[in-house]
Amino acid sequence: MNFKATFHCFRGCPGSYSIYDVIYTCPTCGGLLEVHHDLEPLRQRTAEQWQTLLDQRAGGTQWPYGSGVWAMKEWVIPDLDNDNVVSMFEGNSNLFWAERLGQQIGLSDLWIKLCGNSHTGSFKDLGMTVLVSVVKQMMTLPNNPVKAVACASTGDTSAALAAYAAAASIPSIVFLPQNKVSAAQLIQPIANGAHVLALDTDFDGCMQIVKELTKDNSIYLANSMNSLRIEGQKTVGIEIVRQFNWEVPDWIILPVGNLGNISATYKGLKLLLDLGIIDKTPRLVAAQAAKANPFFQSYLNGFQDKVAQQAQDTQASAIRIGDPVSYEKAVQAIQATNGIVAQASEHELANAAALADRTGMYTCPHTAVALAALFKLVDKGVIHKDDRTVVISTAHGLKFTQFKVQYHEGTLPEAESQYANPPVNLPADVELVKETIARRLEQTS
Repeated sequence: MNFKATFHCFRGCPGSYSIYDVIYTCPTCGGLLEVHHDLEPLRQRTAEQWQTLLDQRAGGTQWPYGSGVWAMKEWVIPDLDNDNVVSMFEGNSNLFWAERLGQQIGLSDLWIKLCGNSHTGSFKDLGMTVLVSVVKQMMTLPNNPVKAVACASTGDTSAALAAYAAAASIPSIVFLPQNKVSAAQLIQPIANGAHVLALDTDFDGCMQIVKELTKDNSIYLANSMNSLRIEGQKTVGIEIVRQFNWEVPDWIILPVGNLGNISATYKGLKLLLDLGIIDKTPRLVAAQAAKANPFFQSYLNGFQDKVAQQAQDTQASAIRIGDPVSYEKAVQAIQATNGIVAQASEHELANAAALADRTGMYTCPHTAVALAALFKLVDKGVIHKDDRTVVISTAHGLKFTQFKVQYHEGTLPEAESQYANPPVNLPADVELVKETIARRLEQTS
């Protein structure tokens, strides 16, 4: 079957562009591009045939289809040479039934999609496998100008880019806002051999510089304004539906910053809709930190105007973005799914993370933003007690150890630690230890 993917203008301008060309925006209007798939060849397989094929490939060992992304190769980059796929078998992440947390908030069908259980510890791997694979193939073509890949990052993007570029033997350059990412996030690209530049600015400032740098076509832009990233990230929505035996949940809630993830999730769900595999989409909820909430502010004005702001310091550092690139695509995602945009304060997100952790999770502050939004929507009766609800966990909590330490020490800014559990320092006295344990167990019974 003649499957093909090309770049088209998201706004609908005429023109089609090769995904192997160095191009990021529409030459006519300057808007974002998107990867376009011709649906007619895809429809030559029935919905049931696609379901069977993807079910057979999931988690298998046949290269490259065991990857949660490349299992859907025909829906992602169908004409990519398999020898150029750069994969760590990303995806296939656990869809965790959060039974105990659900019981505590009155939600019987709560699930957490653990995208942080991935090679570099975040969902960014899903998009980076696609981008780096395409770049690897580009570099085999005649007259290819690309010599390196670069990104601005709040931490997770740089980690994913550095790891996948290292696996492909492609030089990588990452720009990070100085002193605004965790030590765990900073060391990842350093360890993978990237050229790391910590700039005295925020993410938006880093983004401006990387956009200038990549005007030279020898350095390829790896941020989410590059639609190749979206193609990999869209598989998370498809994977959720597959894990529910091709049934659609009622809600998907995810933290958002630059807005590529919610745009991608909708794109994957829309493809399932177009192929007749599902007959409805979940309602999508975009959750923002209150100190970096331009999309929430735009939602309040009915998306009449795009709001840009100077994002303030927030524990949810990966979504500390004041001028999101994928705004138009995210608006489409919210409007097409009758979605909602919500926000969470520092106090709310900190305690949402702690409450989830007490049920066995280990929650990053960005996932905590989504959980805090969930709690409020349940309290308001917007999400009903029997609604099947999925929260996308975007990164692993181990990347944010200091956030956890400060919470349990009671020193986290702008948050009262309602579930603090500091260690008890005692002398090595058996009787005193017994008394302390008995007292603490009585308090928690």
